Amino acid sequence: MRLRSLTLRHFRNAGFAALEFSGRQHFLIGANGQGKTNLLEAAGYLTALRSFRTAEQKLLVTHTQHTAAISCLVEHERHGETHLTIKLHHGEKELWCDKARVTRLADHLGKFPTVVFSSQDLQLVRGSPAGRRRWLDLTLAAMDANYFRALQTYSRALAERNALLKTGRAADAQLAAFEQILAPAAEELIALREAGLRVLAKSLKTAYAQLCDDAEPAGLVYEPNFAEASAESLLARLESGRARDAQFRTTLVGPHRDDFHFNVCHTAARDFGSEGQQRSLVLALRLAQAAWFQEKSGVRPVLLCDDVLGELDPARRRRFWSAIDHESQVIATGTSLPDAELGAWQVFDVADGVFTVRAEEAEAAT
Repeated sequence: MRLRSLTLRHFRNAGFAALEFSGRQHFLIGANGQGKTNLLEAAGYLTALRSFRTAEQKLLVTHTQHTAAISCLVEHERHGETHLTIKLHHGEKELWCDKARVTRLADHLGKFPTVVFSSQDLQLVRGSPAGRRRWLDLTLAAMDANYFRALQTYSRALAERNALLKTGRAADAQLAAFEQILAPAAEELIALREAGLRVLAKSLKTAYAQLCDDAEPAGLVYEPNFAEASAESLLARLESGRARDAQFRTTLVGPHRDDFHFNVCHTAARDFGSEGQQRSLVLALRLAQAAWFQEKSGVRPVLLCDDVLGELDPARRRRFWSAIDHESQVIATGTSLPDAELGAWQVFDVADGVFTVRAEEAEAAT
């Protein structure tokens, strides 16, 4: 897939921006805080109508405005030239594909894959389980309509059960009604997470070996909150835990409390990995995500690299570049141009939400 044009209206700090992309490699250069990441966020929004930075849609709309829009022209392996428009307003979102309104997000999932490599990805190793769960949900839901539906069903039933618990007056019959919905959705989520992480772990191991020159083994380990992954077992656990849940006024068991961790050299990377190992792990995770997206969709994802190359030492930078699919489109950001060995880029200068293409495609900095 290639992104050929991208237009933003009132998205973050971009009042209006219209970019035409030529070639395969594009670089957004400017000081920090000018809007480079905002453009990658808009491009990444195409995949599953979700931001990789925030769950708060209102933050995407320019302050003082009521509506934001993202419009793009995509050159697609399967669907040919496709126009997409996304409108964000009043807490709602609209998706239009070739001037036809798309009313079911499940019909859109998996068609327009993008993968973001972010400097914030280190938090996937170091941060809270909630951040890892959000990444996992976004990744699996983006390519699997069954996962998306199970996640929606589970999240809605969980919110309703927790709302009842917060009243302090939840009757067993009321809780049981939501548990009958929670348990089978949880069973499906756990099975799909286990299968997805197994495939991603295999690709991560391969990608990490490329980045680190086969120096050390790496992997992912799924940590389900409830190991007995059957609807019947979870239903029994929810029923037996009602008194405790009522005490804490929240549901204490289920896949909403799942986690996974990274290991390197057979030890937990969060506790024992060096900064270089941790950075390599999250890059390998994103490379694994790109490979999985391509396998599931049959489409090469657009790679969005947000100020990640500048944070790598020269050896890891070269290995990272050799590890990516050289047929994929890359849109990268930074405060200085890439190394000369990375070839020619179409360069956009970015200042205060304004994107200006340089007169000619610039050769990489020497």
